[in-house]
Amino acid sequence: MCAYKWGNLPPHFNFKILVSLSQISGSTPTAIKTTNFSSSVVSGLAQGSGEYFTRFGIGTPPKYIYMVIDTGSDVIWIQCSPCKKCYKQTDPIFNPAKSSSFSTVACRSSLCRKLDTTLCSEKNLCLYEVSYGDGSFTVGELSTETLTFHKTKVKNIALGCGHDNEGLFIGADGLLGLGRGKLSFPSQAGFRFGSKFSYCLVDRSSSSKSSWLIFGDSAVSRNSVFTPLLTNPKLPSFYYIGLNGISVEGVKVAGIEPLLFKITPTGRGGVIIDSGTAVTRLTLPAYLAFRNAFRVRSSHLKRAPGYSLFDTCFDLSAEEEVTVPAVVMHFAGADMALPASNYLIPVDTSGRFCFAFAGTTNGLSIIGNIQQQGFRVVYDLAGSRIGFSPHGCG
Repeated sequence: MCAYKWGNLPPHFNFKILVSLSQISGSTPTAIKTTNFSSSVVSGLAQGSGEYFTRFGIGTPPKYIYMVIDTGSDVIWIQCSPCKKCYKQTDPIFNPAKSSSFSTVACRSSLCRKLDTTLCSEKNLCLYEVSYGDGSFTVGELSTETLTFHKTKVKNIALGCGHDNEGLFIGADGLLGLGRGKLSFPSQAGFRFGSKFSYCLVDRSSSSKSSWLIFGDSAVSRNSVFTPLLTNPKLPSFYYIGLNGISVEGVKVAGIEPLLFKITPTGRGGVIIDSGTAVTRLTLPAYLAFRNAFRVRSSHLKRAPGYSLFDTCFDLSAEEEVTVPAVVMHFAGADMALPASNYLIPVDTSGRFCFAFAGTTNGLSIIGNIQQQGFRVVYDLAGSRIGFSPHGCG
């Protein structure tokens, strides 16, 4: 989860990319009838969150809630009353006693055993506990419930009914786990929508606009470019993809090679795509090479002090329009040409913009949601591929 608060992009400000994009080179059938359904997607910026939220109904009758879209985790959970400790959210706390479709899960049941760790209450109910990399956590009872996406009802979905939810959560009612693990929404209900879904994350500077999280064949955009989905046996829940290189101003950055992102036999390394992480992290050698190339090509811009985890910032307070170098991420079989607003972002109201990438020494590189803004990102699990379609939020 991310606690980073974003500044607002001045309405008069425009980017011009130095190189035109024209210069840049570069499933098994099922017998079960699948369904297309969707829910809205909005930025959580207005509520101080770096996450993106989707809205759908829970329970019978359905109560509509905001949930964080997270492809980097599996367990679906919501805040439930009674609360031992709950954070502030937009909607009323969900009361399972008022839903006729809510059901608890017995300890030692097959469903309970799908959790990484099985815990039992004094009443022999299945308990869950999920912790996140930033120290946030949620604890409560595993249950089943009906989710409603407009007129489509998806019944008997296992989710956590959280009574103790602490950390950096803000605004949303809970989290929609869209990872590859046993209890994620695609794993539980993928047969309903052909194991295909996609989303488009709206620009944070347009926080009043919304887009769609789509499930089913309609999720696959015709103009998407695709890269193969990879698997790490040690961390099977993540969506791994192959990153072959990065270009700055049409020139491949020296030193950024596929070997830097190789998944080792012990499960370290690799590149994942994650809607629940804001800032893209690259393994440190790749980040330093990329950052230095960007600094060289941006030498005409006035530098500013770093901010938070960003070490390359610029003072653009006196500018109405600037020219910045083009950035392209080269995935295996698919190039992702980033809009300037996806890698040079405002961090305060004084005109300071920062290079929206960071380095990491833990081996795992993550493509975060800042870089995904404006693209329809397709998760075609049936075809074992990830797709990108620019201008996908319309």
